[in-house]
Amino acid sequence: MRAALAFLRNTWRGLTAMRTALTLLFLLALGALPGALLPQRSLNQQKVVEYIEEHGWWGRLLNRLQFFDVYASTWFAAIYVLLFVSLVGCLLPRTWEYAKQMRAKPVLTPRNLARMPHHGTAETGESVEDVMARTRERLRGWRLVEREEADGARSVSAERGFLRETGNLVFHFALLGLLIAFALGKMFGYEGQVIVQAGGGQFCNSGVFNYDSFRPGLRVDGTRLTPFCVKVDRFHATYLDNGQAESFQADIQYQSGADLESGTWRPYPLRVNSPLRTAGDRLYLLGHGYTPLFTVTFPNGETRTGATQWQPVNQVTLASEGATKFDPPGVTDAERRRREQLAITGLLAPTAAFHGELLDSGFPEARDPAVAVDVYRGDLGTDSGRGQSIFSIDQEQVRDGKLVKVARQNLRQGEQLTLDDGTVIRFDGVRDWVSLQVSHDPAQVWVLVFAVLVILGLLVSLSVKRRRVWVRAKPSGDGRTVIEVGGLARTDQAGYGAEFTALSRDLLAHEEKS
Repeated sequence: MRAALAFLRNTWRGLTAMRTALTLLFLLALGALPGALLPQRSLNQQKVVEYIEEHGWWGRLLNRLQFFDVYASTWFAAIYVLLFVSLVGCLLPRTWEYAKQMRAKPVLTPRNLARMPHHGTAETGESVEDVMARTRERLRGWRLVEREEADGARSVSAERGFLRETGNLVFHFALLGLLIAFALGKMFGYEGQVIVQAGGGQFCNSGVFNYDSFRPGLRVDGTRLTPFCVKVDRFHATYLDNGQAESFQADIQYQSGADLESGTWRPYPLRVNSPLRTAGDRLYLLGHGYTPLFTVTFPNGETRTGATQWQPVNQVTLASEGATKFDPPGVTDAERRRREQLAITGLLAPTAAFHGELLDSGFPEARDPAVAVDVYRGDLGTDSGRGQSIFSIDQEQVRDGKLVKVARQNLRQGEQLTLDDGTVIRFDGVRDWVSLQVSHDPAQVWVLVFAVLVILGLLVSLSVKRRRVWVRAKPSGDGRTVIEVGGLARTDQAGYGAEFTALSRDLLAHEEKS
């Protein structure tokens, strides 16, 4: 029993040592690296699957070790909890000890000040009382205690630099608060991305079904999101001559709080580094792209307009790929409808640059839009119950012959092509879309506060030095007074020598030293 208690006591002492806390902090930073270098399931499940398939046994090993779910892994949580316990365990005793030191008086003046690292002595014609009065004046701002000694001698014990430990404690408590704030943010926060069409497209934060992707916190089920609505009126961008983006801005209107009841829309110029903050959430402008507009006239004369966003494949020129899909109008028979579905896929160039028949984009701005399209007809597979990307068609349907390519052509704005059954497809131009991100973090203010306190505490603990000084004035027996001064740096002595020299020069009253 005694051995078990000794083991537990030694384990606790080791865990609550400051070096253990620093080691765990390093391990936490090291453990976060896979989360930045490897795809994470919470961000992109498909990329994780592709990575595992491409890397074989290595990918499967990383998967078993939870490297694709770093922040939800058992080992990361264990490091986090141990760091939390270690910090609490080492800070509470230090705080108690610091409080006792603050209440305690400076230590007694050593009997032999000559043994101090810094020392000086002199004789003066002043009385002991005058020396003590001058000492108190010179050491104003220091914590000091004046004491009576034998043979009419008097001494002053003074110390300074308690702010160093204050800064140290502030730093570590702020670090602890930062860990708590991060944990609360991960538990009760969420992030979601959505693409909204410019020219009147709307998005409302009323449920996860409105998002294209959504990452909830551990305690978020998506049923109690703070409601607000956004309407994108217009998007405009400026570019340098080399095609590099200079500025992005989406002119939006939003409603939140009482505006939802009154129907009031408030304008806001949403920029990349200027998020909208409303209803406790932040709305960011992440990027933009183009939506090709197609008008399909079916053989029976009915028309359908397709406006589905396409995905940029070149971030410099914004050349984009995608798929715009149509169901035949007026067809109620499910089998016939699946045979006559259409998909327009291919490449969209905001500024057309033809190399023979090959289309490319020469500039990211929509100066001369054109598309190189492949038209497929048949069963798109949208009734299969499987999820399907809006940016592509199901290649299994193509391989099985259920979806057949019926046309390929380059189209500039206003041009059209005619299929073998008389269906006419016209390219009407492009429309901007914007990618928005909604972020909710109820602890973000506390993260900022604790981060500032971490920096301030660190600066104070590094700049302030603990030091002590003692002064003794003793009658010499011939009407004169012997003054002794001793100094001791409680921390790194760098800089204290110069300070002690100045102090001793003033306290010894410029008398000739013995």
